[in-house]
Amino acid sequence: MSTFDAKLAFTVAAKATVELMAAGGKPVVPGPPEDGIDPNGVVPPDLARFLARLRLLEGVPFNYLVPDAAMLPMETIRFFYVDRNWLDALVEGALSVGTVNSADREQLANLYPTVRAEVDRAERLVRMNSADAPAVDAAGRPIGAAGPMTGFLMRSRIVSGWPALHVRGYAFDRGPDHDRDTIPDDDVSPDRVRLLRMERLAPAVLLVLFDGVPAVVHIEEPRSGIQFGVRVTHGTTTSTAALPLRDVTKPNDGFLQTAGGQDRTVQVKFRKNAPGVINIKVLADTLRNTTDTKINATPGIDAAEFAMELLRFPIRQVFGDTTLVGGGDHVDQFHATLVMQDVKARFALAADVLGQ
Repeated sequence: MSTFDAKLAFTVAAKATVELMAAGGKPVVPGPPEDGIDPNGVVPPDLARFLARLRLLEGVPFNYLVPDAAMLPMETIRFFYVDRNWLDALVEGALSVGTVNSADREQLANLYPTVRAEVDRAERLVRMNSADAPAVDAAGRPIGAAGPMTGFLMRSRIVSGWPALHVRGYAFDRGPDHDRDTIPDDDVSPDRVRLLRMERLAPAVLLVLFDGVPAVVHIEEPRSGIQFGVRVTHGTTTSTAALPLRDVTKPNDGFLQTAGGQDRTVQVKFRKNAPGVINIKVLADTLRNTTDTKINATPGIDAAEFAMELLRFPIRQVFGDTTLVGGGDHVDQFHATLVMQDVKARFALAADVLGQ
């Protein structure tokens, strides 16, 4: 019995994959010719695109990623590494659809190093905006084999409330000054760890995959529209609010500081019998009468200056190492809240219920 040559073998695999996806209600949409996929590679371009997206866990059932809901409760973020061996097994399983006999499987095993290299390149062409573009050769194809893949899952009201969140990863921590900098959306810093995938899997669940291992991850509110607000501190029985002051002529310099290095603030009053509703007149009078002349407001403070004091820039949460480059601790340290023994107990209980 004759065996398939390489091109025919992968053509059969491609057709079988297309039919399999179509049967599942997911028609294959041919990728654009300018996406950088090599049309003369061993793997047909359409199949390379499909395998690249499979590598990025597209179409993988969510319960394969999070086997138990307790591992991703509300208002949590879980960082993880992706096992490349697991991804290789996933791709090999998809390709096995196009094999018929042992000779086909042996040929596929011999060709798989070449397949892996081509899918490595295609994987990094799925998301090709300016900030996430990888280093490429003269033909516009990514250079080098794919490295470690990491990422995080976040389940929070932030995801549903701000669907246009900014996520950035960096290879090393440049300290608190960088954390406070205004960073452009298309940041192409050499230490930027590019995104491979960023997608909402559910209204409140965000999946992000990085092409590498970031030391620092920034999650920032979208920079669209104008928002005003004050700082609210919740107590056991009551809540208080304060407005940090800034120099209205230099709003990007941050808040004014006290001698002790704390933000200068004024107390914010709420309307009587209306919790959470700011008494704007009292706040305006407070700013007019403030003894802090460094806000550089005109006498009586006009509407534009009042708005500048109330203006709130997008909030940025920084996750990273517990120690900074210059020493000290991050104020935003995060800790594991799920004990592995609890997870094992839940699985043991599920096995007993299912009689396995």
